[in-house]
Amino acid sequence: MAETDETRDDEETTDVAVQDGPAAEDGEDQPLDLKVDIEKPSACERHVSVTVSRADIDRYLDDAYSTLMPTAAVPGFRAGRAPRKLVEQRFKSEVVDQVKGSLLMDSLTQISEEGSFAAISEPDLNLDAVELPEDGPLTFEFDIEVRPDFDMPKWKGLKIKRPKHDFTDEDIDKNLQQMLARYGQLAPHDGAADDGDYITANITSKADGKVVAEDEELVLRLRDTLSFSDAKLEGFAKLMKGAKAGDKKSTKVTVGAGAANEELRGKDVEVEFEVLEVKKLKLPELTEDFLQELGRFESEEALRDAVKQNLERQLEYAQQQKARGQITELLTESANWELPPGLLKRQSARELERAIMELRRSGFSESEIRARENSLRQNSAESTATALKEHFILERIAEEESIDVEDGDFEKEIFLMSMQSGESPRRVRAQLEKRGLMDVLRNQIVERKVMEAVQAEAKFTDEPYEPTKDDTEAVPLAIAGGGGDIPEAVEKAEEEAKADADQ
Repeated sequence: MAETDETRDDEETTDVAVQDGPAAEDGEDQPLDLKVDIEKPSACERHVSVTVSRADIDRYLDDAYSTLMPTAAVPGFRAGRAPRKLVEQRFKSEVVDQVKGSLLMDSLTQISEEGSFAAISEPDLNLDAVELPEDGPLTFEFDIEVRPDFDMPKWKGLKIKRPKHDFTDEDIDKNLQQMLARYGQLAPHDGAADDGDYITANITSKADGKVVAEDEELVLRLRDTLSFSDAKLEGFAKLMKGAKAGDKKSTKVTVGAGAANEELRGKDVEVEFEVLEVKKLKLPELTEDFLQELGRFESEEALRDAVKQNLERQLEYAQQQKARGQITELLTESANWELPPGLLKRQSARELERAIMELRRSGFSESEIRARENSLRQNSAESTATALKEHFILERIAEEESIDVEDGDFEKEIFLMSMQSGESPRRVRAQLEKRGLMDVLRNQIVERKVMEAVQAEAKFTDEPYEPTKDDTEAVPLAIAGGGGDIPEAVEKAEEEAKADADQ
């Protein structure tokens, strides 16, 4: 329904109510006589010019005044007894504004229902610039982002390579050590840092001698790669090996193309590490009490079984990602339509959230997720464009195959994410709802189902699986500055780093 305005005269108040649209004689809403011209600046953009006939304007105005007459209060007349012309004069401004709003709303609704395009954003329409004319038709225009029109690629019978692996005791031992590291205790070490050790350090980055970013007392593990949110430092462990408390180490790092600070994209900045402390990690013993605390495991063998199941979930993720990458490449090879920069910018954050949720349901640790998150940030523009094109294609397949979310799908996804985070499913759901990510989760579920449908029709060739090496340390710091960090991600990462340091 249209909004209601109030007009006050002395102590009398009259509600001016305008219906959504005048009804035809048979009780159904009468469609508007619209002239709609659509221009296509790009595959995903439409510029729409709309003309509403004078007959429709007069019809809406007549209906609005007819609705108002029984309750209209005009000085000198009892409510509902004033002549029509006086009512029209007194309430013209309010009625015209409301009729304009109703005409615009009904026009947009009718255009949408007629299916001239599938909108993926709200219309960019300046309501204040639209005026209801005294004579002649009403005209207005707006820009809107839409799902592109394209010829559907053939998706049945694709040839796909699939990684396969049978996990050995050695695989389980290695992953168990990585998991126990999260529960280990960091003990101060007077000597030099070695591979796998931890350091507490202040980080400062400079461009042309000017400080552009800095952070204090970050706890970092010496690994081959140090991943910032906007760059990667290869050879980090080699750089810091042998460092002691009080030492300073410097190197140059190239800022990534997706950095928030556009001026420094592709340029080198100097990064200095001031070592405050060196620490050794002491892993916990697998005592009966610790096994219970870890997950109510009855024995070390039960723990190892859980580790193997987690590895198998990660293998499943690798299989899905491998297949998805090949499917995306095959399906989007002819999708050469351009995407609006504004759409890419808005969608990049949601694509990042989707990727993180997928990693959480697949059992990756927070440190592994942060490393992959930073990598996604550094290639956000390219990865978002690919993901959007893939989404449009998968969405079409979902519509054609009647694939949608079913009862229990959300609960299953949320349960898997809660297992990774250690939080209750109720709390995980509350966080998703608070951040407005339930629609992202829905898209993720639908897209996965579509991928399963595509794979069910595909022809697979098995290949050896190479587990991802855990050789990247990630920090939520943009070395080029520019405020590129998501506050929630930074806060959570800092809390986890502090918790690791306190254990």
